[in-house]
Amino acid sequence: MSDKFTCDVSIVIPVYNEEENVPDLVARVGDAMTPSGFSFELICIDDGSRDGSALVLSKLATTTPWLKPRYLMRNYGQTAALQAGFDAVQGRYTVTLDGDLQNDPLDIPQLIRTLEERSDINMISGWRKDRQDAAVNRKIPSMIANKLIAKVTGVSLHDYGCALKAYRTDLIRRIRLYGELHRFIPVLAFEAGAKILEVPVRHHARTKGVSKYGIDRTFRVILDLLLMKFMLRYLHRPLHAFGGVGLWMLTPGSLICGYMTVLKLIGESIGGRPLLLLGVMLVLMGVQLIAIGLLGEILIRIYHEPEGREQYRLRPAPEN
Repeated sequence: MSDKFTCDVSIVIPVYNEEENVPDLVARVGDAMTPSGFSFELICIDDGSRDGSALVLSKLATTTPWLKPRYLMRNYGQTAALQAGFDAVQGRYTVTLDGDLQNDPLDIPQLIRTLEERSDINMISGWRKDRQDAAVNRKIPSMIANKLIAKVTGVSLHDYGCALKAYRTDLIRRIRLYGELHRFIPVLAFEAGAKILEVPVRHHARTKGVSKYGIDRTFRVILDLLLMKFMLRYLHRPLHAFGGVGLWMLTPGSLICGYMTVLKLIGESIGGRPLLLLGVMLVLMGVQLIAIGLLGEILIRIYHEPEGREQYRLRPAPEN
């Protein structure tokens, strides 16, 4: 990815089966950005759509010079689609939003102006304060997930799920997305040293197409949250995570086995005692966890050392 910026704003939008929304989406982005004074590009990533979304994007690109679609070979998911867009951005600022027209492109210019005015802010996260979604399968699960993520990660936001976000592009280039970590971008940005501002944005009810989200997503969030907690606290010291639990198991296990050994030496039968099985199990599990922690430490060094990856990030000196 080149470090040279060719425009002011890169707008990244993943698209999956949004054939009905794509023409309006492109038109509304143009209506919002053309009078703003910012030069811009719109990077729509077709994530292996099964409808005609890719064809519509291709046709629009022939008459819209600032539309730069990318087409994924298959449906990789929103995280991979976002990363494909991030890999292609050429603007000083990067903005993301969903392709279902529930986010309003008219909010984009103000987000960019806020970034220009606030040099201390690296990222702005949208807050759908007046959310236009069904309460049972969207609002309530989202509210629970937001509170849980904020509590566990320490990054306090009202709305992690809002796709409308604006970044300085140098921040985007410091983070990589894998799995389904798109909903945890604020946490990844915080880990990369970003200062985040949350602002209310407009939100509209979906009028075309079908929502791709359901209540089952809440359970996947919990699993991803465990990963984020580990990354924030133990990414550079996995031995402290696995080895700590291993020691808690190894210590009582060793004491139990020692006690059983003494009983055996004084002539008592220990073969049928459940305590012996517990002691052996705790020792084996403790040793295995410590070994996993040691392997993790080796992998971390392999990860950082060959390409000289930094384990820290510097910030500019404070202004007088």
